[in-house]
Amino acid sequence: MNQEKLAKLQAQVRIGGKGTARRKKKVVHRTATADDKKLQSSLKKLAVNNIAGIEEVNMIKDDGTVIHFNNPKVQASLSANTFAITGHAETKQLTEMLPGILSQLGADSLTSLRKIAEQFPRQGGYRTRLQKKKKKENDWLNLL
Repeated sequence: MNQEKLAKLQAQVRIGGKGTARRKKKVVHRTATADDKKLQSSLKKLAVNNIAGIEEVNMIKDDGTVIHFNNPKVQASLSANTFAITGHAETKQLTEMLPGILSQLGADSLTSLRKIAEQFPRQGGYRTRLQKKKKKENDWLNLL
């Protein structure tokens, strides 16, 4: 090995001064609370107001997944055109949210809904499950 290259590499990995341990990189540990405090201070500068009475927030992505917030904290600043939603988020498929989310779907979500509707009969959809249930009921009646 070339001694000059080796000395150059050794000088790059030393964090402190002479006599300190060599490390590959300096790791800075950040906590989530520090990031949250920075976010809240930035929102405070924008003069956001809390919006009460929002029970859930659903963000529908292009691939058909839904980011679902249950009882979120919603803050808004209309002058800055900024909305902040904080709380526990869950990523769910559109099919898991289907009965309640139909009223929230827009025209752009209809394509993903059509894809789901096309796949539904192939998977043994609702009608075939009803037919199986009726058949079981008829079998019980025949036994009596």
